[in-house]
Amino acid sequence: MRSQSPKILIYSHDTFGLGHLRRCRAIAHSLVGHNSDLSVLILSGSPIIGSFDFRTHVDFIRIPGVIKLRNGEYTSLSLSIDIEKTLEIRSSIIEHTASIFEPDIFLVDKEPLGLRAEVRPTLEMLKGTDTRVILGLRDVMDDATVLEDEWTRKGVFPALEELYDEIWVYGLPNVYDPLTGLGLAPHVTQKVRFTGYLRRHLSKSQPDVEPLPFGTDPFILVTPGGGGDGVEVVDWVLRAYESYEEPLFPALIVLGPFMDAEHQQQFTARAEQLRNVKVMRFTPHIERFMTHAMAIVGMGGYNTFCEILSFDKPTLLVPRVVPRREQSIRAGRAEESGLLRVLPIEHLSNVDMMTEALVALPKQDPPSAAGHTGLLGGLDVINARVDDILSERGAQTGPALAVAGE
Repeated sequence: MRSQSPKILIYSHDTFGLGHLRRCRAIAHSLVGHNSDLSVLILSGSPIIGSFDFRTHVDFIRIPGVIKLRNGEYTSLSLSIDIEKTLEIRSSIIEHTASIFEPDIFLVDKEPLGLRAEVRPTLEMLKGTDTRVILGLRDVMDDATVLEDEWTRKGVFPALEELYDEIWVYGLPNVYDPLTGLGLAPHVTQKVRFTGYLRRHLSKSQPDVEPLPFGTDPFILVTPGGGGDGVEVVDWVLRAYESYEEPLFPALIVLGPFMDAEHQQQFTARAEQLRNVKVMRFTPHIERFMTHAMAIVGMGGYNTFCEILSFDKPTLLVPRVVPRREQSIRAGRAEESGLLRVLPIEHLSNVDMMTEALVALPKQDPPSAAGHTGLLGGLDVINARVDDILSERGAQTGPALAVAGE
């Protein structure tokens, strides 16, 4: 028999980077903060999930990790077994957890069928039960043609029709609609709900164990997210500081946990030769440094964009364009909206261009100056929708919040 206390299970495949994990964690923390009776369990393959703190009533299960090789193939991260066996183990853990946990809501992040369809058995098991099955998508997935080809190849479209009850898009249609041009059936389109972007906060319990890099002096924060694909951006910034043709504000560069060791060592050694640049490998408390930074240089991932809006910092983005155009599309839309400035990665050989951008950055307007309202209502909308779902199922709920725009 299903427990009277409401439960949500979140799946995050996390084969690369920090984005999926940090997004799911933000949603989970908001949900339990809104409803003290709620329990949230996160299934994740992230090798660094244990580095993050989690609120009471939020926990995680670490499934065996996998990584994507340069040739596009996947391999087991730590186990000396083939990828098919690893995926079989992951799929079994996901399905068994859902069976025992009996969630009121199963929220799947970004990959509709999971990595190599590992979530399909769980989705099929839950079909016909009273568990509400929801797909959560970031604001931008990829170019529509590329995404349509990918989803056709993976068999996603039938799953959207048959296995999902709702589709949440963590953005706003007037900024970007990731589902435009995909030819979705009308009854699938009716499942879509735009939430708005997910506001980030500096946690009151976040420890001050990491000192600010330059004391009370202002600094620019450079963050390539997880760092696995941020080598070019960090190198470009460092070359600007090394040329030192114009005075620049001090910079803190957070390399990210997935940047390879060789480049981490190289960048650290280069920064040690510069009096106004400091390097950190990784911090699970990036919000603290964003709060104190005067400006931000990033790549344009979803989480970084939410943080830029939340902490309202002048921002320069250098988005990647491969293997997906996601960052480039998001950054371009944001620049068109007057929220930030973009420096195309194809100009990375031009040190003067980066230097000029860094000189101008602290004087640049913050995102709030663009005058847009209602961008960051995503967590409130999600909390309210979960209240509605739990009320329909007779589970215990906390006080409901009004859904923006309804």
